[in-house]
Amino acid sequence: MNFIEKWLSLQIDLGSFDSRAAIWSFAAKMSFRAVILACIFSLAGLPLLYAFGILTLSVSEAVKLSVAFSWLFGGAVSGALALVTGGVIRDLAVSRAEFERLSQTDALSGLSNRRAFNDALDSVQGEASLAIIDIDRFKAINDRFGHHSGDMVIRGVSDILREVFHDCHVVARLGGEEFGVIICGGGIAQRLALVERARMLVAARGIDCQGQVVSVTISAGVAEFVVDRRSECVYARADNALYLAKGEGRDRVLHEQSMIFDDPRDVADETDYARAVFGAVPMRS
Repeated sequence: MNFIEKWLSLQIDLGSFDSRAAIWSFAAKMSFRAVILACIFSLAGLPLLYAFGILTLSVSEAVKLSVAFSWLFGGAVSGALALVTGGVIRDLAVSRAEFERLSQTDALSGLSNRRAFNDALDSVQGEASLAIIDIDRFKAINDRFGHHSGDMVIRGVSDILREVFHDCHVVARLGGEEFGVIICGGGIAQRLALVERARMLVAARGIDCQGQVVSVTISAGVAEFVVDRRSECVYARADNALYLAKGEGRDRVLHEQSMIFDDPRDVADETDYARAVFGAVPMRS
């Protein structure tokens, strides 16, 4: 029985059922294997049928009949079942892919969520910058125009960030009015220019909230991924640069060079450094 199970097994992978052609191929393979198996069993049973006098046909006729019935019933039935099974597996594969996408997508903004951002943060390789972006005076927007308008502001800013950074960079809503962007490739000046362009577009366009244009600005802190610098430290430095941008009047982009420490490796323990930075940063608005 184990041999039969291994022989019938097609090593089904949900990712392989991505088209109708793949389903038909799966059904054809299942039908062929079922026919071969049915032929073996039917031919093996012929001696018993002759021994008990159940079968009176000649051997050649009995063999032909066994093969015909194997193709008719074994092939047709197994093929039909395989088509249905393949369709179900394909639907499951699509559902799984959609579930995985939704599990890493922020429902309000349509951007990546914090979970996807954290995964990307830990897998950064090569030259890249991290920008932590915050909508200025967001609480005042909610208080004046209402939370529905606040949601529309978040969507509007998200659309601009998506427009500026495209799919080659990771753009995520980290929660509330805060966003994170992992900017890959190019030089530091080019990456900073992208953040600056996003800031200028937000300030220039404003956000349409039910027919009323709300003036919005953003502030951003930027830090660099460098060799031997942990992602937690990069995040802490970008976050502290954002805090300084808020303190200097908002609506601006500040690089990590504006921070107190020249380099995180000057601190004996980066964990203590990150704790010190976060502990020194009050709530922003």
